[in-house]
Amino acid sequence: MKIGTVDVEELSRNLARLVEEGGRALAAYLKPREQGREGDSELADEVTEVAKTFGNVAKYWLADPRRTLELQTRLGKAYLDLWATAAKRLAGERVPAVAAPAVNDKRFADPEWTSNQFYDFLKQVYLLTAHWANQLVSDAELDPHTKHKAEFYMRQITNALSPSNFVLTNPELLRETLTTNADNLVRGMRMLAEDVKTGGGHLKIRQSDSSMFAVGRNLAITPGKVVFQNELMQLIQYTPTTAKVLKRPLLIVPPWINKYYVLDLTPEKSFIKWCVDQGLTVFCISWVNPDARLAHKTFADYVREGPLAALDVIKQATGEDKVRALGYCVGGTMLAATLAVMAARHDERIVSATLFAAQVDFTYAGDLKVFIDEEQVKAIERRMAERGYLHGMSMVIVFNLLRSNDLIWPYVINNYLKGKAPFPFDLLYWNSDSTRLPAANHSFYMRNCYLDNKLAKGEMVLGGTPINLRSIKVPIYNLATREDHIAPAKSVLLGSKFFGGPVRFVLSGSGHIAGVINPPSKHKYQYWTGPKPRNANLDGWLAKAKEHPGSWWPDWLAWLTKQDPREVAARAIGGGRLKPIEDAPGSYVKVRD
Repeated sequence: MKIGTVDVEELSRNLARLVEEGGRALAAYLKPREQGREGDSELADEVTEVAKTFGNVAKYWLADPRRTLELQTRLGKAYLDLWATAAKRLAGERVPAVAAPAVNDKRFADPEWTSNQFYDFLKQVYLLTAHWANQLVSDAELDPHTKHKAEFYMRQITNALSPSNFVLTNPELLRETLTTNADNLVRGMRMLAEDVKTGGGHLKIRQSDSSMFAVGRNLAITPGKVVFQNELMQLIQYTPTTAKVLKRPLLIVPPWINKYYVLDLTPEKSFIKWCVDQGLTVFCISWVNPDARLAHKTFADYVREGPLAALDVIKQATGEDKVRALGYCVGGTMLAATLAVMAARHDERIVSATLFAAQVDFTYAGDLKVFIDEEQVKAIERRMAERGYLHGMSMVIVFNLLRSNDLIWPYVINNYLKGKAPFPFDLLYWNSDSTRLPAANHSFYMRNCYLDNKLAKGEMVLGGTPINLRSIKVPIYNLATREDHIAPAKSVLLGSKFFGGPVRFVLSGSGHIAGVINPPSKHKYQYWTGPKPRNANLDGWLAKAKEHPGSWWPDWLAWLTKQDPREVAARAIGGGRLKPIEDAPGSYVKVRD
């Protein structure tokens, strides 16, 4: 039987299937908890932190009856204005909207959000309420850290409660549901059950069609060999593609919180392949995906068994004891610390350094600081002590929350409400390929960098060696990305002033990943060069900077070559002294979380 476009019998069958698939999702969630393999202490800690933070906001507003009245009046007036304009519009009068989404807000792109008076009214109620809620926090007189946390939490709540995230309040989703007799919800619930099962009892939102990618098949396929390995890393040397190469080899230090192949995605996007094709002898660290056996490995161990061990291997493989080094994100922070250790020990093997979206001063470290204070760090340390490591999924969730309207809610809508599988996208496949973090190393990083900012203050001690960034005299190419939500450009800019040698600060368009992975052939984005950085005033620096179209990669290569343009014949992998262990990308990178 059909009512309008709805097949009632088909709808009934799909609703029954929806309940069945929902049961499977619930079973996948409960199974690890019933077996004692998974608890919810992490969620409890987070809920407690949110409640305590909002308690401070409420305390401010309720402390003074006049403030409370002002708060109620502000929201009431906004609703009355909206009601008045809605009544005029119902009467056929054309009136401007009381509230409108931002131009780049994709949530309300469907025409019915504007043409249909019900959905337009609903949209404006949401926008007014969200604006009021955010003002509730921004206007409260709180200490800076509490306010930062409250703003972040409020943003997550208002993003989650958007009417675009629910079937009955999203015109596009409601049309889809009625047209397919709820088959879209059945497909979505099936995917939800699969994703909860994949996440081991937690929802691991699929952002890409993972069946289309595999490391070593169509990602990380630049030819090379693993020439060395220890407990913490494999060192890959790449096969030369030019007859001549620059004399100084390049060592790449990637972040240990992600896998290295973000720098070696598909061949047309691969920074590593591009470097090899420009005549560089490239070595890259591939960090292990650690388990409980490596819980005791410290930041100092990572420095010693990572970059410092790699320098010894490069000497054996090439005969060169002068090396250029490059660090990305946390790998750049570690490289800066390594350089300071080497300076303290009068070790001059690294002759120049490049930092990609890397912080050495954490004063302006952005929304990640929401999760870093003494109580939260202690809670994380308690959880790590239980396992010996931090689950990689924990970091993925945090990074996704930083841009929830881009990295969470569009996929919830597309996957679980529209019932559509996401498109294949190499960057998002890499983003979900998480890695665990050993307890001792991660604790040191959180406390010494984010919490106490000891690296910038010159108070960090590594392996018994006090270190100071001022002692680093080698030339540094310091790249920031303008829309970075992990290593904000303002933070990277300020960090430039702590080094003791010449610094070339370059600002790239786009964000933490796309601003770095920007091949010249794509002709995307742009970059800026300008005066020597002196403070954290990014707008002031930009006012004096020069904009260049396209990728910054050739600018970096020119900077690198200018320091030492000497060339030698291309080097065989291992140099005849090291026996390759296995083909690149190696086995460490293939271990899943």
